[in-house]
Amino acid sequence: MIRWLPRAERPALHLAALLLLLVATAGRALAKVDLVTLPYRDSVELTIYNPADLTYVREARSLTLKKGENLLQFSWANTLIDPTSLEMFPKKFAESIGLLDLDYPPRVRNAGMFRIESKVAGDVPMELTYLTSGLSWRAVYTGTLSPDERTMHLSGFVRVANNSGEDYENAKVRLIVGKIALVDQIMDLARREAPYGRPEGPTPPPAPTLQYAPRPARQAKAAMAGAMAAAEKDEEWSRPREIEKEGLGEYYLYTIEGRDTIPTGWGKLLPSFEAADVPVVNLYKYEEERYGTSVIRFLSFRNDKEHKLGQTPIPDGDIRLFRAAGEAGDLAYEGASSFKYIPVDQEAELSLGAVANVIVKPVLMEFKTDRYLFDRTNDIVGWDEIRTFEIEVTNTRDVPVKVEITRNFSTNSWDLKDTDPEVTHKKVDKDTVKYVLTLAPGKSRKFGYVLTTHHGRRAQGG
Repeated sequence: MIRWLPRAERPALHLAALLLLLVATAGRALAKVDLVTLPYRDSVELTIYNPADLTYVREARSLTLKKGENLLQFSWANTLIDPTSLEMFPKKFAESIGLLDLDYPPRVRNAGMFRIESKVAGDVPMELTYLTSGLSWRAVYTGTLSPDERTMHLSGFVRVANNSGEDYENAKVRLIVGKIALVDQIMDLARREAPYGRPEGPTPPPAPTLQYAPRPARQAKAAMAGAMAAAEKDEEWSRPREIEKEGLGEYYLYTIEGRDTIPTGWGKLLPSFEAADVPVVNLYKYEEERYGTSVIRFLSFRNDKEHKLGQTPIPDGDIRLFRAAGEAGDLAYEGASSFKYIPVDQEAELSLGAVANVIVKPVLMEFKTDRYLFDRTNDIVGWDEIRTFEIEVTNTRDVPVKVEITRNFSTNSWDLKDTDPEVTHKKVDKDTVKYVLTLAPGKSRKFGYVLTTHHGRRAQGG
């Protein structure tokens, strides 16, 4: 009786450089069966799980079957396909077509042969699926700031690289945003000397049936359950491509509209999304203990609806920033940064590196000691140190700037008095204060403070 396993019970399957080879298999007379000719793939879908170096591949092909037993041989040589994840099933006539077994010829490396029994003759659409490694993706972004730097036009792209050993033509690309844990890496499974870890030798073990998937393959397929449920859509359009984003529990599935050809050894840049007029905050930070004497520029925005975003998390990636300059549409390069995964309603802060057009100069104007405490032998056991600082901040840019100056102290016992009532400190923690001020284009501002630190018994309240 021919029985096709329900999809949920099947393991996964590949044919990468699918070769038709007339080789003898042990215990089977090829004269009594037909070797199936595998035509060019009709379509292919790639679902790339980047952190795990894992890609789930679905291929649509039409097999020409004859009634009775048919043989289909394939090779996965020079690819990173996991041979334990091979899967094949008919998209029509499932009740009349059965996959009997999968043999691995003992003297043929990187090859296997399917035995298919059919009650119908003619072309049958089949789906082939398998796991592979060597395909990866990376998000890249371009941000264009408005002339006043209050908003940004954000463009997202996906750079897909194919080092799997297999060419993928006219492929629909899907990306998984999130992390996945695997017991085994697919690349390690693909590079084993023989499928299922069997030893090479003159007597091969019994051919495994597809009803019992190897444990790593079952776990990998279970981890991506649901990702294959996205409905197929018409691929004709007359507008810029978009990415369809679908939540899958702790993951997001990004489906890139259209199809692309990605040969092995090649990379391709695909569009992701556009967001105009995203509100941003420019902030220049100065903190000697962290950045030395440099001023570091930061750009921040939130991944929420108020900032024209917030529909899905933003994948981690690299961003290059430009600023619109002049009516001719010229762009000035502002810097580059990278950022981590940004969940919905969370803020991203991009470091653009040190700048020379915003200057912070703290100067120690005076130092003295006071309020000595002595013990019975006239030894000093407590005192205060008093430092007077002046800080000059200069903005040489043609736009206003917001500057954050952090000052750290070497003791937890201190008092601070600001000398400018318009520029006052905010206590951050037990030994840190922060000043924030805004400067107009081409302007400078001086402010200061008197820091009194307590030492010895003075630090203990004496």
